[in-house]
Amino acid sequence: MTREEKSQIIEDLTAQLAENPNIYLADISGLNAGTTSDLRRACFKANIKLAVVKNTLLAKAMEASDKEFGELPTVLKGNTSVMYSETGNAPAKVIKTFRKKSDKPLLKGAFIEEAIYIGDDQLDTLVDIKSREELIGDIITLLQSPAKNVVSALQSSGGKLAGIIKTLSEKEG
Repeated sequence: MTREEKSQIIEDLTAQLAENPNIYLADISGLNAGTTSDLRRACFKANIKLAVVKNTLLAKAMEASDKEFGELPTVLKGNTSVMYSETGNAPAKVIKTFRKKSDKPLLKGAFIEEAIYIGDDQLDTLVDIKSREELIGDIITLLQSPAKNVVSALQSSGGKLAGIIKTLSEKEG
């Protein structure tokens, strides 16, 4: 690979790192061609981009990026695949589902909306992360709850209030 080709790959990787808020690093070594195709298909269905990268080039792209990757470059050893996703927990769910049939892919680390996760033991934590849309839904539900309580209290006590006024007006009459 020429120096120009390497520079172009680093530029492309840097752009991918900048564009994607959620980046997973996984080890898919040892998967045969058929299983790798199945993984790629599962990623495609979940709207995840999967790419095998050279560790040195990815490390240089991380350095060139505006994002702070912390300890993430330390996991760049051996076979590394990058998974890019709009949804924070989508790659974790794909990996977890895929591992029901195979012992790979192994999670090396992840960068989720500025937070860094290192190691395969973080997989369950990452599966449980809520997406932006799920969080917005939760917030809307929480905001609606007090309003519903006020409306229902006004409706129920409105009947009581009308009854009291009616009773008082009848007593005076």
